[in-house]
Amino acid sequence: MSERILVVDDDPDILQFVRLNLELDGFEVDLAGGGKQALEQAAATPPDLMLLDIMMPEIDGLTVLRRLRNDPSTSSIPVIVLTARSLAEDRVKGLDLGADDYITKPFDLEELIARVRTVLRRSQQMRDLSPLTGLPGNFRITAKLEECIAEGSDIAVIHADLDNFKAFNDHYGFLRGDSVIKFTAKVLLDAAERAQDPYGFVGHVGGDDYVAIVSADNMEAFCQDVVSRFDDGILDFYDTADALQGYIEVTDRRGERHAFPICSLSMGVVSSQKRKLSSEWEASSVASEMKEVAKRTPGTNYQVDRRG
Repeated sequence: MSERILVVDDDPDILQFVRLNLELDGFEVDLAGGGKQALEQAAATPPDLMLLDIMMPEIDGLTVLRRLRNDPSTSSIPVIVLTARSLAEDRVKGLDLGADDYITKPFDLEELIARVRTVLRRSQQMRDLSPLTGLPGNFRITAKLEECIAEGSDIAVIHADLDNFKAFNDHYGFLRGDSVIKFTAKVLLDAAERAQDPYGFVGHVGGDDYVAIVSADNMEAFCQDVVSRFDDGILDFYDTADALQGYIEVTDRRGERHAFPICSLSMGVVSSQKRKLSSEWEASSVASEMKEVAKRTPGTNYQVDRRG
């Protein structure tokens, strides 16, 4: 599906010129002849990117940009500012208001299209990063798995999931819970970096689930490193009394109190050394299956699929 660009300019000749050339390059293009129309169209059907002229009557481009960024429904639209002014202060104003890039009129068409593609690519990458951990999300996890499997790489896929995390979150609050999510991400990342793995990759599926990809030869060392460092650090997030007794008590909706052990990390592993991985779906499915097996063992541990 083609990305949709909204071009905003009060000059109809520029609108048609830019539209024609963007469409020839494979983009879908909508046009707006002024700031008011641009804001209405962006709110109704947010584009993938907006090319926004600064000098317009009624509502100028900087005002449009300010309103876009202040509206939650349009705040994340990438914007490239078009300006006939070459003064640095005008470019700075646009960037300060949240413009992703700028280009000065008269512009070179090839440069404009290159900047459009660059901003779109950067925007896609940012959308696929977890805002909490900064790790790649599902889109890039899938792409990495597809790449490794298509190349026949000798890899291990690890699905990691926190145990007893909901009880921890309920007991201590979401801010401390967020700290545990970030701590777990760092443990996985650090283990991949220490292994100096050629395939080393860590992604955040969401919530308290993670995926790691390492070379099959490094799989045991990676998992053992994660087990050791997770257990060494997790108690720092508990109150001293709870850490000493080894559990927390949480009251349920019926007023009954339940004891929950210290958070642990369960990891399910599938390796291409044991079985040929035919698709990213198979790799994900088997790793998830082994993660459930790991959850049957108390404490931080990993379980490897040994089936041929």
